[in-house]
Amino acid sequence: MLTAKQHELLVFINQRLDQSGISPSFEEMKEALDLKSKSGVHRLIGALEERGFIRRLANRARALEVMKMPESANTRRDNVTRLAPVKEAKPQIHIPVAANDVLEIPFHGKIAAGVPIEALEGQNSLSVPMALLGAGEHYALEVSGDSMMEAGILDGDYALIRKADTARDGEIVVALIRGEEATLKYLRREGQQIRLDPANGNYQPQYYAPHEVQVQGKLAGLLRRYH
Repeated sequence: MLTAKQHELLVFINQRLDQSGISPSFEEMKEALDLKSKSGVHRLIGALEERGFIRRLANRARALEVMKMPESANTRRDNVTRLAPVKEAKPQIHIPVAANDVLEIPFHGKIAAGVPIEALEGQNSLSVPMALLGAGEHYALEVSGDSMMEAGILDGDYALIRKADTARDGEIVVALIRGEEATLKYLRREGQQIRLDPANGNYQPQYYAPHEVQVQGKLAGLLRRYH
């Protein structure tokens, strides 16, 4: 079942693709739906993507493909949206567009890539190109330290984190330790312990009991400034 705004956005995207073969920008979607910010558009896009109505095409900032459409409102019964068959897609010529759509995500201060430091909860925001983000909620942290340098994560980088409370072995996560300190590390399970691995030969793995470590997100991307 789609909400009214989700349905409205899906129809708008589909119409624009039929007309021009190019996805509307997030600014155009915001104006078309009379939303206050692009964050609302991002949430709607994520919901439609999770439900399989649209998908993002790789390496394209504004490339969306409609996978299926709900039937018209007069075919709904008992508030259930019935799915219409997907028509065979027409060949489309996709014109490269600038990756200029951005999203404001929460910025929560510094995260240690060395020894754990106190987790910070800031109220600031960071403008991030949409091309760097996928589905889900995200936030940003500034990397402090060099223990993840061999993974290409350097001191001063901005780590873009997708919120999550679970992770697979080998994924880079934000781990909250004993509810007080946070660090950015590879997560691995070793016997009855959680091992947080650095990516720098000068640092040793950190071992904790499972109840001492809480996953708060997984690394989704990086932003870097050059001085």
